[in-house]
Amino acid sequence: MRLALLTREYPPEVYGGAGVHVAYLSRELRDLAEVTVHCWGAPRAPVDVVAHPAWDALDGSAPHLAALRALSIDLTMAAAARGADLVHSHTWYANLGGHLAKLCYGIPHVVTAHSLEPLRPWKAEQLGGGYAVSSFAERTAYEAADAVVAVSAGMRADVLACYPALHPERVVVIPNGIDAQEYAPDHSTEALVRYGVDPARPSVLFVGRITRQKGLPHLLRAAPLLDAGVQLVLCAGAPDTPELADEVATAVAQLQATRGDVVWIDAMLPRAELVPLLTHATVFVCPSVYEPLGIVNLEAMACETAVVATATGGIPEVVADGETGLLVPFAASDDGLRTPVDPVGFAAGIAARVNELVRDPGRAAEMGRAGRRRAVEHFGWLAVATRTAALYERLLLR
Repeated sequence: MRLALLTREYPPEVYGGAGVHVAYLSRELRDLAEVTVHCWGAPRAPVDVVAHPAWDALDGSAPHLAALRALSIDLTMAAAARGADLVHSHTWYANLGGHLAKLCYGIPHVVTAHSLEPLRPWKAEQLGGGYAVSSFAERTAYEAADAVVAVSAGMRADVLACYPALHPERVVVIPNGIDAQEYAPDHSTEALVRYGVDPARPSVLFVGRITRQKGLPHLLRAAPLLDAGVQLVLCAGAPDTPELADEVATAVAQLQATRGDVVWIDAMLPRAELVPLLTHATVFVCPSVYEPLGIVNLEAMACETAVVATATGGIPEVVADGETGLLVPFAASDDGLRTPVDPVGFAAGIAARVNELVRDPGRAAEMGRAGRRRAVEHFGWLAVATRTAALYERLLLR
């Protein structure tokens, strides 16, 4: 079986969960199929990884041009997928390329749903009119796909709600995974000291991009309610817009001036530095307002860290409430932006659950150990790849 994987992100250019997913899935699939990865960015060394640049004619700073550059890459990806038996695309950045390959070569197209454009209207801040383009690309690919892989049952429900033209039988659940050898407790302290985190004091850790989806502003509103002496560590970078970057920077500066104990690492850290931070954190916090699954929660759990996370999307399928962490109730308003119905109550809920675990480090540690057991037993990448390959085989035998 010759497989073409289409993705925006691939190592070393990975900034989000979809990139992590493709990196590990492709690694395991190479033992089961002949895999070629088609990605964005600079040329890669492996011969089975093909990087595709955008068309120079589309250079420019206008927001909609970013979407058009994505479509130009889709065209070259589709052309390069010739000879594949099946094409599998990840995120709207590559979905249209998979759809065009299906049309050109008469091969099955599988889409993995990592997020959905209709549920991310704040992307219009970043893409302007390009948001309509990204939405068009996603809808076209999803409605014609031979199979859509949802990374959680919650995500499957969202897919069917957003795209009712899809027959439910074409939408299957195969969760994200975790490499529990690479993400395992690391008690070294060099990275913590380098970034100004005191290993001897309790810490609350956030890791994620600065985007509306990840809910960082809600955590910053919760921060004044955290117990005194607790370090808030923010591994947060890659802002969607300058305006959002300014909003976060202002809030962090105010916290540092009033509360103190705030460490902002304005970068997406390499795994060798991230794992010790995860390991030493008393609590990992995920305040996302939209999260199909949330690989970052699995990473924290695999490092034996208790998780406080929003009860939304696929998160409750990962974080077992009261066992591996605590969930924060969440109700989204009908403004289309998933703004909490009660922003003050949501922030207070985050703070209350974080404080509950900080005040009981023994319970937090036991939740961390239970979290690693759950990550290892239910979310291994080999099992994910095996189920994915079985889906391919079913499609090819139709």
